[in-house]
Amino acid sequence: MHRCLALLLACLAATPSLAQTLDDWHLTIVPRTAAEAARIAGVLAAPLDFTKAEAFEDKPGGAATVRARDTADAFSLSSANMPFDREMDFKLGNGLFRKTWVASPASTRASDGLGPFYNARACQDCHLKDGRGHPPESAEDGRVSMFLRLSIPGGDAPAEIADYLATLPEPTYGGQLQDLAAPGLAAEGQMAITYTELPVPLADGSIVTLRQPQYAVETPGYGPLHPDTMLSPRVTPQMIGLGLLEAIPAADILAHADPEDADGDGISGRANIVMSVDHGVPMLGRFGLKAGAATIREQSAAAFAGDMGLSTPLHPDPWGDCTPVETVCRMALHGQEPGLRDGLEVDAQSLDLVTFYARNLAVPARRAVQDPQVLRGKALFHDLQCAACHVPKFVTHRLQNQPEQSFQLIWPHSDLLLHDMGEGLADHRPEARATGTEWRTPPLWGIGLTAQVSGHSYFLHDGRARNLLEAVLWHGGEAQAARDAVIALPKPDRDALIAYLESL
Repeated sequence: MHRCLALLLACLAATPSLAQTLDDWHLTIVPRTAAEAARIAGVLAAPLDFTKAEAFEDKPGGAATVRARDTADAFSLSSANMPFDREMDFKLGNGLFRKTWVASPASTRASDGLGPFYNARACQDCHLKDGRGHPPESAEDGRVSMFLRLSIPGGDAPAEIADYLATLPEPTYGGQLQDLAAPGLAAEGQMAITYTELPVPLADGSIVTLRQPQYAVETPGYGPLHPDTMLSPRVTPQMIGLGLLEAIPAADILAHADPEDADGDGISGRANIVMSVDHGVPMLGRFGLKAGAATIREQSAAAFAGDMGLSTPLHPDPWGDCTPVETVCRMALHGQEPGLRDGLEVDAQSLDLVTFYARNLAVPARRAVQDPQVLRGKALFHDLQCAACHVPKFVTHRLQNQPEQSFQLIWPHSDLLLHDMGEGLADHRPEARATGTEWRTPPLWGIGLTAQVSGHSYFLHDGRARNLLEAVLWHGGEAQAARDAVIALPKPDRDALIAYLESL
C-alpha cells in the first residue's frame, strides 16, 4: 500500500475527495473485511512450486470462465456465471455490436447516421469474432481493424492531474484518420506501411527476423497534415475479460506501481490517470493500448464516435471526429432525429447494452496447465521477471449488482500499468500521463487462441510481431533485461516459455 499512497501523492493534488475518485467509487462495492484481505494476500502470493499448476489456474476468469471451444467463436460467449435473467441483455448487446450502420439518408431510421467519415460500419468489423485486429497484408488489403491516431503538441492539461502530457487533435483530420466516407464524400486518406527487416541472432545460432514498420498518410484528401503531427498505429485488441479488469480494485493495481523503481528491479510501472468523460473526475485508466480510458462505457462511446462517427450521450456531436475544417463532413446529413433514440444515433440504452455485452465476454479456460513443458515455461516466466509486469492474478471487488464479476480470482497476466518499452516500440505520441515510449501491459489471457479466433498470429500494438517470439524480442526499456535473457536461452527452454504463453 505504500506504493499506492506514494503514487497518489506524486501524480495528484492530494485532496481526500480526489484520491477517492481512483477507488472505483462508480461501482457498487461491498468493502473487504480484514480477514478477507489477509486471505486474498495469501492467494495472490507468487508460487513456490512449479511442478504442478496452482489451484484454479485453469479458470482464468474465475467462475465466469467458459469451456475453451475449438472454433473461432471461443471469445464470443457470455460469462458462465451470468444469471438467466441477464442473458437477454447480453444478446441484445451482441446484436448492437454486430449491427451494420448506414449513412444518412436511409430508409432504416434505426440504423442510419454512419460517418460521414469512418473506419468501420460495425463494432464487429474491427473486433472480428471479438478477437484481435491485424495490419493489412498488402497495399490492397483493407485497414478495417487498424487505424492511425493523430495529434499535435499543445493544449491545456487538467489542473487535477500532475504530469499530464497535453495534446491536441490534428487541426484538419482530428484524433484519428478515417479512411472511409459516406457516398459522395472523399475519405480523409489512407494509412501506408512499409517494413524494414531487422535480424536478431539468438544464442543457439539461429536468427529471427523482425520487421520494423514506418507509417505515413497517403492521399490526404483535405490538405496536408500539420508538420508536428504525431502518428500512432493501433490494431484492435481482443475483447474478453474486460468486465473483470474493470472490477479489480484500483488500490490493488496501484500497489504494483513503482514509478521511481524504489525496489531496484528495473521495473517502474506507472498509473495512467485520465479525466473521465462520463463522471468528470480523474480516474485510473485501464482500457486502451495506453490505458487512456477509465471505463468500458467510455471506451465503447469513444469507438462509436471515432470509428463510426455515431453520436452517444458521452459524445453527442453527430459528425464524430470531423473537425471544423472538414465542412463537407459537418454539413452532411446525419442520423440524429428529434424524438427518436433521445435524438442521438446511439442512445443511452443502446450504449449500455453494448457496454454490458463487452463487460461479459468470457475468458476461455486454460489448456494444458499440467503439461510438464508448460510448467517449465511458467517457471521461466517468473525467473525472467516477466511476471513483474504481466502480473498473473488479482481478486476482483465484491460487487452488489454485477454477480458475474463479483469477488473472482482472475488470471489476466497484466498489471494494467504503463511501462517504458524502449525506443523500438515507441510511437512518440503522449496520451494523458503516458509518454511516447510507454504502453499499458496487455493482458495475456486468451493469447494462445489468437490464430484460432482471429485467423492470424500478429501481436503488439501495431501487429508488427508475426508470432509470440517476435513479440518478446521487440521488448525493450524496462523489459530489455528479460528480452536479452530470452535470447540467451537454450532452444528447449525458449520453446517451453512459448508453450506456456500459448496455454494462456
